[in-house]
Amino acid sequence: MSTNASMVAEFILVGFSHLASLQGLLFSVFLTIYLLTVAGNLLIVVLVSTDTALQTPMYFFLRMLSVLEIGYTSVTVPLLLHHLLTGRRRIPRSGCALQMFFFLFFGATECCLLAAMAYDRYAAICKPLRYPLLLSHRVCLQLAGVAWACGAMVGLGHTSFMFSLPFCGPNAIPHFFCEIQPILQLVCGDTSLNELQIILAAALIILCPFGLILGSYGHILATIFRMPSTAGRSKAFSTCSSHLVVVSLFYGTAIFIYIRPKASYDPATDPLLSLFYAVVTPILNPIIYSLRNTDVKAALRRTLEKMRHADT
Repeated sequence: MSTNASMVAEFILVGFSHLASLQGLLFSVFLTIYLLTVAGNLLIVVLVSTDTALQTPMYFFLRMLSVLEIGYTSVTVPLLLHHLLTGRRRIPRSGCALQMFFFLFFGATECCLLAAMAYDRYAAICKPLRYPLLLSHRVCLQLAGVAWACGAMVGLGHTSFMFSLPFCGPNAIPHFFCEIQPILQLVCGDTSLNELQIILAAALIILCPFGLILGSYGHILATIFRMPSTAGRSKAFSTCSSHLVVVSLFYGTAIFIYIRPKASYDPATDPLLSLFYAVVTPILNPIIYSLRNTDVKAALRRTLEKMRHADT
């Protein structure tokens, strides 16, 4: 590592500094989105934890997904709000590494968790008689443990690898948080091998769970089309629709962002795309699962009724 590389002790997150006249508006918008995201996901955590009708494997994973979404958005948005409010955009190298680790940790864990949720729907629809055995509480805990462990390994591996590379002096990151692709732009020398290693690792953690999801839904669709009644097919589809929407939103952006060469990174448009999966998607999940799920809406009504009776 060169001397210049060791001198890079901090980075500057350029973010939306070019929109100087809109800083106050952006702060208000992102603060509102963040508060709604945390509140919506916390509501799902509370409902699943307290309502006995939601003590099933599907809602066990949904509660964990909400916890991940709170962590996922909390890694980026509070720092962005601080930058918008104060105008100070510097972040220590150690702080940048920490942010990257947790962002990758939560993101990779969600990749694996969405695959576990697809397996849950596969077992419920394709193997209903064996469902209690295939998705016992012990199995759910094991699947959750594997998801968290994979997330930790991906976060630690990518972060350690990235911050072991030499940085040649320019320390302005054209992004609003410490994302892999814009930081890779600052690495000096030929990074083609590093870039290939990052893409392959990202492809492994993104495409393997995605492949399992596609396989699960292939079996689910085949089973649904064999159902004799229209009502049965409609009910089966409704139990999968929310998960399919979330998978499409999450994997669509993740595949585009991470499985591509750094030369295709566009500092003008990519941060806007990152806003979608880092800020917007976490607020959509509780909305999707609340509006499209009769069990969650019923649990919310019961909770509100209990609160109303407690006040009287």
